[in-house]
Amino acid sequence: MKIAMLVPGLRPHDAVSNDVRGMTAVLRGDGHEVAVFAPHAQGVDEVVRAPEELSAWLDHRDGVLVYHYCVGWDLALNAMRKTRARRVLRYHNITPPEFFTDWSPGYVSACEEGRRQLDDFAALGCDLYLGDSPYNNEDFISRGIGTERCEVLAPFHEIEHLLDLPAKSERIPQGSPLWLAVGRISPNKSYLELVDAFAASFPAARGDAPHLLIIGKLDPNLARYGEALQARIAAHGLEQHITILQDANGAELRAAFEHATAFVMLSKHEGFCVPLVEAMALGTPIVALASSAMPSTIGDAGIVWDCDEPPLIATTVARIGADAQLRSTLRERGRARFANTFANPVLGQRLRLIMQRFASP
Repeated sequence: MKIAMLVPGLRPHDAVSNDVRGMTAVLRGDGHEVAVFAPHAQGVDEVVRAPEELSAWLDHRDGVLVYHYCVGWDLALNAMRKTRARRVLRYHNITPPEFFTDWSPGYVSACEEGRRQLDDFAALGCDLYLGDSPYNNEDFISRGIGTERCEVLAPFHEIEHLLDLPAKSERIPQGSPLWLAVGRISPNKSYLELVDAFAASFPAARGDAPHLLIIGKLDPNLARYGEALQARIAAHGLEQHITILQDANGAELRAAFEHATAFVMLSKHEGFCVPLVEAMALGTPIVALASSAMPSTIGDAGIVWDCDEPPLIATTVARIGADAQLRSTLRERGRARFANTFANPVLGQRLRLIMQRFASP
C-alpha cells in the first residue's frame, strides 16, 4: 500500500518529527511504500519530497494520506480536500490562542488560524481521526465526528535512545532536593505558577535548600514571557535556587531525570506531553496538574492534583523526597507504564492494528 506522510517540516528532537519518522519506520518495515512530504527538513536522515509532488505520487483510492496536523496550513487542507486517497488526520493539538494574549500577538494569530481549521478538517469527514490522546480527539468528537472514526495512538519518540545515553551531570544541580521541569518556555506550560509552587517549599525546607531545574528553550517571540519568568524568580529571591538550561543535550537530560526528586508539570494545556513519558522511562516520580491530556498520559504513574495551589505542590514534592517507599512505588509504576503502554515497539503494534482498517479485502 502507498502511504504519504504530509508534515509542515522535519527537524531533530522535535515531537511531531519523531512521530512522523517512527510511523514511517513501522509502516515501511511492514512492506508499505511510504514517502514523506514536507516543505523543508533539516538534520534528519529522511528523504523528503516537495508537497507539490504529492498528488502525482498518490493518485488512487487504494493509497492513504496521513497529515500531521499541528499548525494552520492551507496547503495541507487543500491537499486533503483534493486527494483521491483515503485520509488520516493525525492530530497533535494546537494550543488555544488565549494563552498568548498577554505575550505575543504573533502566537495569538498563528494559534487562531490553526484552531480555525479544526472546523474545516471536521467537515472533510476523514476516514480516520488519529489523536495523540483522547483529549485531542475531543476536538473532533465535539464537532460531530463519530467515535467509530477516532482512534488514539500515542506519539512515537526517541526515549529508547535517551535510555542508551550515558548521564552527563556537570551542569545538573547536585546535593539538594531537585525539582525538574522539561518543556519549551511558554505561557501554557505555567512556569510562573511553577516558580510560585517552588517558592512555597522554602518555609518547610529542612537541611539542604531545594533547587528547581528548568530544561527548555525560549522562543524569541515569547521574550516578554521570559522576562516575566525572570521577574517572578527575582520577586521570590530565588535566583540562586533556580537554573534554566536552554541548550541541554540528551546526556544532560538523562542526568537531570535521574537526579530529580520529582518531575513537576503544572501545564494548563498539553495534547500529550512526551516529557511525562521520559520521566516514566527513567523512573522519576511525577507530580502534575490534572489538565488537558496529562491525566490520560500519566495514568497511575504519578501524583495528579486538580489544583496547583503552591503549598499543595510543595508538600507533595517534599513527601516524595522523604518517603522512600512512595518514591519506589512511583518509579515502578512509571517504568511499567512506559514499558507496557508507551515503548516504541508497543506503539508499533498499535499502529499496525489501526492500519488494518485500510487493508484490501
